Amino acid sequence: MKTIIHTDDAPKAVGPYSQAVRTGNLLFTAGQVALNPATGKMVEGDIAAQAEQVMKNLHAVLTAAGTSFDHVVKTTVFLVDMADYGGLNEVYGRYIGNNPPARSAFAVRGLPLGAKVEIEMVAEIPEAS
Repeated sequence: MKTIIHTDDAPKAVGPYSQAVRTGNLLFTAGQVALNPATGKMVEGDIAAQAEQVMKNLHAVLTAAGTSFDHVVKTTVFLVDMADYGGLNEVYGRYIGNNPPARSAFAVRGLPLGAKVEIEMVAEIPEAS
């Protein structure tokens, strides 16, 4: 069974997709870019500023589903410029902690709304949820 996850604490979808979908004890998030959910506008600034907003958005989606960064098992990162890899890692590492999930990172030609970074996650949902 598939359950759609939605929270007003993360940006609304900018297309025909859900913020996240739960099936069984797994959560699959949509890719998040640096949209501020309060304004609906892209956060301006360098990769650190955008990555910070992306991680806040993902935190909101994970929380709405009853899970957290501690339960993330796979992350996929899309970067417009691989020169931003180090700056992304500084922010990402603060959120992910000491037991990081598996991760892939790709350079892409472009991202929605002019974003510098997009991140999607797969997480376990603890049985109590």
